Amino acid sequence: MTARTRAAGRPRAGAAARVLAAAQAVAAVVVLVRLARGRRRLPPLAAPVPDTSHGSGSAAWIGRGGTPRGGSQEISVVIPARDEERRLGPCLRAVLADPAIAEVIVVDDESSDGTAKLAAAYGATVVRGRPLPDGWVGKQWALHQGLREARGEIVVTLDADTRPRPGLSGALVAALEDHDLVSAGPRFVCDGLAEQALHASFLATLVYRFGPIGPPAPPPPHRVVANGQCLAFRREAMRRADGFARVRGHMTDDVALARALAADGWRVGFLDAGGLLEVDMHESAAEVWREWGRSLPLRDVTRPAWQAADLAVVWLAAALPALRLAAGRPTRLDLALLAVRVLLTAALRRSYTRPGAGVTLSFLLDPATAVRLTQATLRPVTTWRSRAYRTGRACRAVPAACADAVTCDARPAPPARNAAR
Repeated sequence: MTARTRAAGRPRAGAAARVLAAAQAVAAVVVLVRLARGRRRLPPLAAPVPDTSHGSGSAAWIGRGGTPRGGSQEISVVIPARDEERRLGPCLRAVLADPAIAEVIVVDDESSDGTAKLAAAYGATVVRGRPLPDGWVGKQWALHQGLREARGEIVVTLDADTRPRPGLSGALVAALEDHDLVSAGPRFVCDGLAEQALHASFLATLVYRFGPIGPPAPPPPHRVVANGQCLAFRREAMRRADGFARVRGHMTDDVALARALAADGWRVGFLDAGGLLEVDMHESAAEVWREWGRSLPLRDVTRPAWQAADLAVVWLAAALPALRLAAGRPTRLDLALLAVRVLLTAALRRSYTRPGAGVTLSFLLDPATAVRLTQATLRPVTTWRSRAYRTGRACRAVPAACADAVTCDARPAPPARNAAR
């Protein structure tokens, strides 16, 4: 290589480094703005205090501010279950012991194990799921069937791996005074150093992309997120919206539902319920990598431009500083971003039942997490529980109001603000 060639290469390399530094600075600002929302986030869900001022046995609750909330509305719990015999028991024990819950429905989604038998033995109402129609993903089909069977004015959907605590149902009913759809963020059960570290790294990317849970003001519909492990809504409003049918072809069903309904004018709340709900999602780090890494990119509900922007934030603000630190060449901006990540790690400890060294060391896995998110974005997985799906064929995008949400029918009006209250 001649001296002239080397001289020509140095300006190009310097220009590329300046562009990268500028992009990283922009990503840092984006992350700081999103994290700053956490200072004003909505308070966590708390078990309401029973209102006994109108006689014993009243189902009304005293909410925040000392006002009665929730009334005497009956609650139905719907649990979709496919081959969940090993995990379903603790969830059923908790919900069946809650006197505020009128009925518990387990939709057995063509399980090959003893899921239905177990649910019946506990005393739940078992709905034998019908064969999966073309164009549907299994969970939405199970929830659609469960909603048709529910009798309560309020419906709470729970995954089989959830562990609700006393007061969760009452807290969700109280939250529906201010929202039309409530999604609850749990506290996670993660045992083992590697599993906890990888899980916490994935969780940090969600915060970097969307901000902390419980935003004080609703985001635009195309940036709404939700947790399908625990949802609450009014039965008749969801039936009119035909919500589960409208997102029938989506692997990321919870976010698809929340964004479609938010585009219709529903008030969607994603609230912290860590004190009232635990979830034991995975059994190993490999399962976290395979299963949670599959869904977190939100590929089937997000425009390509937003996907690229979210990945850029993760790579520039989380993965790159960790890589440069490992190489012994961090910049001052890298060190500042690492300090932010350490502060976030301290906050994330509250998201785990038994936080250990895995949460503390999770930032070291941020580069691997970025790789997994990129991989799942470019090559999405469309299999779940021994079923393969052709997603996105049954639905079309919502025009104008929310191009990232999905619907399959005409958009219904938002629920009446004083309905069932």
